[in-house]
Amino acid sequence: MTGNQVNANRKLIGWLIAAAIGMFGFGFALVPLYDVLCEQLGINGKTQSTASSYEAKTIDRDRTVTVEFMAQIQSDLPWEFKPEVTRMRVHPGELVRTNFKARNLSMNDLVGQAIPSVSPGQGAAYFNKTECFCFNQQRLTEKASAELPLIFYVDPDLPKSITTLTLSYTLYNITDREYIGAVEQGAAK
Repeated sequence: MTGNQVNANRKLIGWLIAAAIGMFGFGFALVPLYDVLCEQLGINGKTQSTASSYEAKTIDRDRTVTVEFMAQIQSDLPWEFKPEVTRMRVHPGELVRTNFKARNLSMNDLVGQAIPSVSPGQGAAYFNKTECFCFNQQRLTEKASAELPLIFYVDPDLPKSITTLTLSYTLYNITDREYIGAVEQGAAK
């Protein structure tokens, strides 16, 4: 190889390494960028992760919104999980209470975490939870059952074009992560 070819190869390798590092960095940046974009555009159906306060809202008695409830379970979690009711009609501004039911079918203590989403995504900003089991981890001992409360209201400013909101929870098994976190906290003391 001539000196020019060696220099050209080194330059090419440098560009390829820089491109690989750039793509790796871009991959890391995508998650926060995606979250910001979804938040700004009101898409992706993410609901708030903390309780909303409910101050005596004006209830729009002339309008009803259908709220549908769905429950799904990650395949490695041997629980039953379902809404108490699958559909209800609510007035925007009205504070509503319902429950989901969970039952541990295994012979082990397990910890679950529910992740909510609302569809259509534009409606997520108008679906407010004042109390939700999704704010906390759910620990169920072997064969135990629990009623998981949900208290919410639909903001009266919900666009008139949205007449149905679907609240879907996916329940994930976080038993191992919860145990590891407790061990790490104990080690830190």
